[in-house]
Amino acid sequence: MSATLDGTQAFQFPGGVAPTAADDLAQRLDQLNAIGASLSAERDINRLLEAILTAAKTITRADGGTLYRVADDKTLRFEIVRTSSLKYYLGGTTGNPVPFYPIQLYKDGKPNNSMVAAYAALTGKTVNIADAYTAEGFDFSGTRAFDAKTGYRSKSFLTVPMKNHEGEAIGVLQLLNAQDPHTGEVIAFSASDQRLAESLASQAAVALTNRHLVNQLEGLFESFINLMNSAIDEKSPYTGGHCQRVPVLTMLLAEAVNETDSGPLSAFHMSDKDRYELKIAGLLHDCGKVTTPVHVVDKATKLETIYDRIHLIDTRLEVLKRDVEIQWLRREIDDKRKRDLLREFDDARRFLHACNIGSERMKDEDVEHVKRIARHRWIDVSGHEADFLTADEVKNLTIRAGTLTEDERKIINHHIVATIKMLESLPWPKHLTNVPEYAGGHHERMDGKGYPKGLKREQMSVQARCMGIADIFEALTAKDRPYKKGKTLSESLEILGRMKENHHVDPDLFDIFVRRKVYQRYAEMFLDREQIDDVDESRIPGYRP
Repeated sequence: MSATLDGTQAFQFPGGVAPTAADDLAQRLDQLNAIGASLSAERDINRLLEAILTAAKTITRADGGTLYRVADDKTLRFEIVRTSSLKYYLGGTTGNPVPFYPIQLYKDGKPNNSMVAAYAALTGKTVNIADAYTAEGFDFSGTRAFDAKTGYRSKSFLTVPMKNHEGEAIGVLQLLNAQDPHTGEVIAFSASDQRLAESLASQAAVALTNRHLVNQLEGLFESFINLMNSAIDEKSPYTGGHCQRVPVLTMLLAEAVNETDSGPLSAFHMSDKDRYELKIAGLLHDCGKVTTPVHVVDKATKLETIYDRIHLIDTRLEVLKRDVEIQWLRREIDDKRKRDLLREFDDARRFLHACNIGSERMKDEDVEHVKRIARHRWIDVSGHEADFLTADEVKNLTIRAGTLTEDERKIINHHIVATIKMLESLPWPKHLTNVPEYAGGHHERMDGKGYPKGLKREQMSVQARCMGIADIFEALTAKDRPYKKGKTLSESLEILGRMKENHHVDPDLFDIFVRRKVYQRYAEMFLDREQIDDVDESRIPGYRP
């Protein structure tokens, strides 16, 4: 056999000797079996529909054919149209839309049995017509108009309903102009042609229904993931969008690696299943944050819990200032002492407010200053004398960097443990078994000093390492965090470059991230204009062009 322009198989007989009818039928049955196996493996709906029609044309030796699908609005929609002799190819993977109006299954509330395709869909019966121009009972005016326009001669028709496992018609397979294998003359479709087409239609309906079910389940699954991510982002408005941005950046980097044909990662390749698996892992990489308390995730200042406790300190300072005024009125202190104390308390307010922000790393002398302020005495609401700052307030205000205490960092870090635990508890299908590993590795380091498992580079997949870079870069550039503003591209790449030098991120992936300008594509999608500055790649620490 040899392939025609539309993918059908033209029959060629060895030595010019035609096979017997039995041999021919056996050959076409073998084709039917092979086609059934290939249909079940196809994931893309358009390619699947195209394969169904092409296969039907092949085994029945039809010159043309149309595949219709039953739509929710009770119409038959043209999906694929093929006529080999006219080189007339519409729908499917051709990129040429089908311009024909859908066929109504009902008119004025009554079955539209005048149209042969509608009749087959409504009754579930196959219609085999030897010559459309002489047949009675069906309206072929549209066929005659097509013939008049193109010079074609539509003759034999085989119209087969595609019924799912519940006996419901989900589509119609219509074949046109069977050809004699010896002369190429247009003939009627034989009984064996009809049986083969009906068998194929049945297999095709099962394959199409299964693909729809799989697509629906995948859509439901992804919608559920997005729902959970939305809940996490709503719970923490300061990190809103993180769960959506990290998967996008992960896929951008993974595709850049996939396209690399030289260097240490040139052997890395992804199939469509691999892409889907990584996409799901990216969407679920922070699902454990659903267990993290909001007051820790959103801790914008050092003293924030449910609210920012700096205002309690302001109130205490006002009490101390009031007490100074009372002492002065009682002539217990003089004017100079009054001014000195009031100035000291105002300075303390400004200093503690600055410490509370946590934007800069605290020096040793600043820590000692907080402790000196803490030793001031005041009369609390119970009338007892107490230290001006509680032990917990001192602990928080003396956080060296950022706004989180060590205990709060442990709570934050636990989200990845919760993520892994949640994902490993799910019964993943075979093509998604790596999701927990991909999603659970984005806080590991290449030198084994990361968490939660302390994995080293060689113990991690390329996908997990991609997600690690994506998670860091998204965090650096994110403009919705309470404790910082989004960094520019050059600032973020400088920090990421240092992390490469410190064996935090994968060096080969970092080089591809820069060389293939993944950062630029991501920036155009998500960063503000003022963050997208000029990047001098030669000055990025650790980068190898």
